[in-house]
Amino acid sequence: MAATPVHYPWYKKEDTDAFFALFQNNIANFVVIAITMLGMDFPASIVFGQVLPGAAVAVMVGNFYYAWSAARLARRENRSDVTALSYGISTPVMFVFLFGVLLPAKQLTGDPQLAWKVAVAACFISGAIEAAISVIGRWVQYHLPRAAMLGAVAGVALTFIAGEMLFKTLEIPIIGLLVLAIIIVGLIGRVTMPFRIPTSLFAIVIGTALAYLIGATEDGQFSGAFTHLGFYPLLPNLAWFEGLGLLFTGMLAVLTVVLPITLYNAIETMNNVEAMEAAGDKYDVRECQAVDGAGTMLGALFGGVFPTTVYIATVGAKWMGAGRGYSLLNGAVYGLATMFGLIAALSAIIPVSVVAPILVFVGMSMIATAFQGNDSRYYPAVALAMLPYFANYVMTRFNRGAEEVVADISGGIVALGQGAMFTAILIGAMAVSVIDHQFRRAATFAGVAALFAFVGLMHAPELAFNASPDFATGYLVMGGLFLYFAWQQERLGAPRPVPVGKPAKDAPPAND
Repeated sequence: MAATPVHYPWYKKEDTDAFFALFQNNIANFVVIAITMLGMDFPASIVFGQVLPGAAVAVMVGNFYYAWSAARLARRENRSDVTALSYGISTPVMFVFLFGVLLPAKQLTGDPQLAWKVAVAACFISGAIEAAISVIGRWVQYHLPRAAMLGAVAGVALTFIAGEMLFKTLEIPIIGLLVLAIIIVGLIGRVTMPFRIPTSLFAIVIGTALAYLIGATEDGQFSGAFTHLGFYPLLPNLAWFEGLGLLFTGMLAVLTVVLPITLYNAIETMNNVEAMEAAGDKYDVRECQAVDGAGTMLGALFGGVFPTTVYIATVGAKWMGAGRGYSLLNGAVYGLATMFGLIAALSAIIPVSVVAPILVFVGMSMIATAFQGNDSRYYPAVALAMLPYFANYVMTRFNRGAEEVVADISGGIVALGQGAMFTAILIGAMAVSVIDHQFRRAATFAGVAALFAFVGLMHAPELAFNASPDFATGYLVMGGLFLYFAWQQERLGAPRPVPVGKPAKDAPPAND
């Protein structure tokens, strides 16, 4: 007798908390984009009339798709606790496109219109590359240890999300600590807020009201928030096509930035899908990478210049008990907010110290999942995989303005921070392999790390042959050591621990 189909709601109370967390993640990126591009002398007509609407189209369509995908999973597994994947602009990728694509294009052309078209073309190519990578995404997901991938994600969560947002929380202690307490009580302690108001909404309302009551906002902050209101239609254009000609005739150097950051984006999607599987919802990584690539390309067709990805905040939404409603609402709100110029207004009204504690919770949940999703014997590998992002954080936050200070601390900070995602995954994978006494596998990962260092994907500022010879040699030496222990193991017939990882049903199909 067939089981009675469960009801999977379009929206529930927990979706409100998850919506505010995801909305703030995306809105922070949108505001950074606007402020940075205006500071680069890109006109408001491009920023608010092209770039943000293009990004909103990608965010809207991607969130709608993942809400549909969650409903499909709920029907297939006949359960109502499925959480849709979060979707948005990757923060590290955003900064690379701002300073590695838009700024050089602006400096080379001297024309913001041409520079924008070049960046749109680069974004379109990035999406096409990620869609192509999706063909091998599931194979890569199966062969990379979960502890390595989740450890890399946890490194991002610790530094750029939980750590960075805790700093922002404490910029106005009276407000930040109060809101943080609300988040701890409501989302961690799972205590119901007054009048059963969703925790995130309650925190934002109370924190914002207190900020204005104690005068913690700048003069004219509220009225100044509405200066960019207007109507910005979401319309496709041919900027991507025109930009392709400019890109391939005089700015091929930009592509050396696009390739590694697209690989990073594809791996970020893979990591976040893996984290969601550890939390209980299994999605197909190949499909997700293809959707992310298609969403990026679609955004470029509407003037967007920033690749999109499955968001690191997904597990935070899972912990909040969200379903698909938060994803649907996020997509709809971004479409409307961008068309009418509301995003900059909202971000100006609400102080950062009010929303930062919500993102601290998101980062905490990611770190916890990295450990909870693995057997305890792999905890050292998780911790090791987190460390490269500490260097990446120091490098990206301080190296531009205080390069000599960073160098005085350690000459290894910048090198470790370059290509941190690849370093984190590969060094974590080596640790997992050694824990399982799979020394030949560890040697293989060391060989891949040597190759990546040689071509500049790790420990180097740009792609080039023999980009980081010392690191490439070091990884080869590591590989040699692992092979020695593999030989010793085979010679002595020593038993190996039984690996604890993905169950047999997760094995890739024969045609992969």
